[in-house]
Amino acid sequence: MKLGFVSAILDDYSFEEMIDTAHDLGFACVEVACWPVGKAERRYAGVSHIDVDHLTDAKVKYIKDYCNERGVEISSLAFYPNTLDADLEKRKANVSHLKKVIKASAKLGVGMVTTFIGRDQHKTIDENLKIAAKVWPPIIKLAEELDIKIGIENCPMLFGKEQWPGGHNIMTTPANWRKVFDLLGSDNLGINYDPSHFVWQFIDYIKPIYEFKDRIFHVHIKDIKLYEDRLSDVGSMAYPLDFMAPKLPGLGDVDWGKYISAMTDIGYDGYICIEVEDRAFEGSKEKVLESLALSKKYIGQFVL
Repeated sequence: MKLGFVSAILDDYSFEEMIDTAHDLGFACVEVACWPVGKAERRYAGVSHIDVDHLTDAKVKYIKDYCNERGVEISSLAFYPNTLDADLEKRKANVSHLKKVIKASAKLGVGMVTTFIGRDQHKTIDENLKIAAKVWPPIIKLAEELDIKIGIENCPMLFGKEQWPGGHNIMTTPANWRKVFDLLGSDNLGINYDPSHFVWQFIDYIKPIYEFKDRIFHVHIKDIKLYEDRLSDVGSMAYPLDFMAPKLPGLGDVDWGKYISAMTDIGYDGYICIEVEDRAFEGSKEKVLESLALSKKYIGQFVL
C-alpha cells in the first residue's frame, strides 16, 4: 500500500508547496484537490491544487515532471460535489466540472477520480436512484472511454441542519453500494473506502471489505470519535456532529490494526490517503503539519 494524504488540508499552499510537503514528510502520494477555482461552499472544499480548466499540455508535463522529481505520485484527482443536487443549475455545473476532472486524470496519466454520487436530500433513496440512472451513465461512459476509475466515497454528507434530512450522497452503506452497482453496472465504478463514516452509522466497517474487495479503488484514512454521553442525550436521530467528531487516525474509534489486516487479506496494494478533518489540529500551519506527521507516524505501524 502507498501512504499519502488528501491535499485539501493544505488549502493555502501552491501545488509545488503541497508536493514539497508530501516529499519532506515522507509520503508516497497525494490525492489532489481539483475544485473549480473560487470560494468554497463548505469546509475542505473549494481547494484547487490543479486547475483543470486551464490544463495545457505544457502544464501537464510540468506537473508530471515536478511529481517525478520529488518522488510523489498522484493517487487520484479529487472533486466531491453533489451531482444529484435539487438545484438543476448546480447539478449541471457539478457534472460538467466532474467530467473535466476525469479528462484531466487521463491527461496526467493518473487513472483515478474520487468523488460522490450525490443526492437530492429531500427525496428517498429510490427516487435518487432514478435520478442517478439519468445523470451518471454519461459520466461513466466518459470514464470508460478514457480508462479512468471512479472511486465513490461512502460519506453521507449529512452533518448538520443544512444537509438535513437526507444528506448529499446516497452511496453510504453496503446496501446502497449494491443498488448503485446494480444500477450503473460498470467495472470503472468503485469505492473510495473511508471506515470512519461507518462508525457513526453503527455499521460494521470490516465485513464489507471482503464482499466488495474488487470494488475498492482507493482508501481514506480518517478516524471518528463517538461521544457516548452526548449520544445518550441526543440519540442517533440527531445531527451527527452533535454526538461525534472527526479525529486523526488513532484518536478515534476505528481499529486500524483490524482494518489494515482485512485490507491485506484481500490483497489490496493501492493508495491509502490520510484525510485530516480534526479541528484540534487547525488554526496554524504548524498544527496542520503536525497533524500530517502524527497521522503518518501512527499509520506507519501498519504500512511502510
